[in-house]
Amino acid sequence: MPSSPEMSPDTSPVVQTVRGPVAASDLGTVLMHEHVFVLSEELRQSLPETWDEQERIADAVTRLKALAATGVTTIVDPTVIGLGRDVARVAEVNAQVDLNIVAATGVYTLTDVPHFFRYHGPGTLLGGPEAMTELFVRELAVGIADTGIRAAFLKCAIENELTPGVERVLRAVAQAHLRTGAPITVHTSAQARTGLVAQDILRGEGVDLGAVVIGHSGDTADLDHLHRLIDNGSYVGMDRFGLDILLPGDQRVATVAKLAAEGFADRMVLSHDASCHIDWFPPGVRERIAPNWHYTHLHDEVLPALRAAGVTADQLTTMLVDNPRRYFTPLA
Repeated sequence: MPSSPEMSPDTSPVVQTVRGPVAASDLGTVLMHEHVFVLSEELRQSLPETWDEQERIADAVTRLKALAATGVTTIVDPTVIGLGRDVARVAEVNAQVDLNIVAATGVYTLTDVPHFFRYHGPGTLLGGPEAMTELFVRELAVGIADTGIRAAFLKCAIENELTPGVERVLRAVAQAHLRTGAPITVHTSAQARTGLVAQDILRGEGVDLGAVVIGHSGDTADLDHLHRLIDNGSYVGMDRFGLDILLPGDQRVATVAKLAAEGFADRMVLSHDASCHIDWFPPGVRERIAPNWHYTHLHDEVLPALRAAGVTADQLTTMLVDNPRRYFTPLA
């Protein structure tokens, strides 16, 4: 059974953030899938000429202040092991920006588990209990490393296929959820429909899919697929606005508007999946191939387009305020 949630004096559940606990009712306007830094950490250390710590921190502060100026008060950052997570660095940025940043625990892999876990755990050479689950629970209940910063949700990934390593992470995440009540976000491929695979595995482990966001669902305009994810009980992440190379922005807007008109605003969350810095691309390439992929695109251009498409102010509030608050409210 999930553990009892911590409560604030106003009886609202408490959400752990980089700066400390915040009542879920005080999260305000939330972007549900944004990174601060996405790094290939070993390569960053091996190529020091590609990284200036203070320059990157200053740039992140500037970008996040611009986001906060739009009225966004919270970002949910699903950067976990495998994506170069460093919450101490994020905390240094956050100390200079009035914004809630919610950290995650989990493992991001599209193939194998990290070698650290490869030979011990269920089904491995040495067997034994699942060390990933123990790590995730520790980071939710105690803190990440020695920072004292606690994660508030779980993150895992499944791209084009269910490998044994990916399945093992999904099941470890499910078990950590059952022990803590922390919600789950899954990176998925809308084209490969792997959100449905993730739902099957999580549900098989006993997870209530109402505690799950199927990330990157907005990469498709296939309403039948989106209806299946929603009918299974999860939130769908319409969370890559600006990545027009994967699906043009007008199709993303039209899809959200259609689902809202059908009464599903309470099943969608919005975001960009952007970052202050991601080292997956050579310098300048990200800006050239995806010029809209930045933190303020939603407020500058997407929300006006959604309003023009018939999405009401109440529906936008549902997607940006109410659904994130409910996501971080443990299910009864």
